[in-house]
Amino acid sequence: MPDKKSYPLRISADVLAAMKGWAADDLRSLNGQIEWALREALRKQGRLKKETKDE
Repeated sequence: MPDKKSYPLRISADVLAAMKGWAADDLRSLNGQIEWALREALRKQGRLKKETKDE
């Protein structure tokens, strides 16, 4: 399992509500959805190191 770190996040109520709905649609936890969205954005910008199959 990859090393996980905690980070407090301040987020607007509108963005949080949208993320909760998106997470429910994708059958993910809110935390999992936020991490997935961040990882996708980083990948598209070429800022994420190559991931292993387990991630």
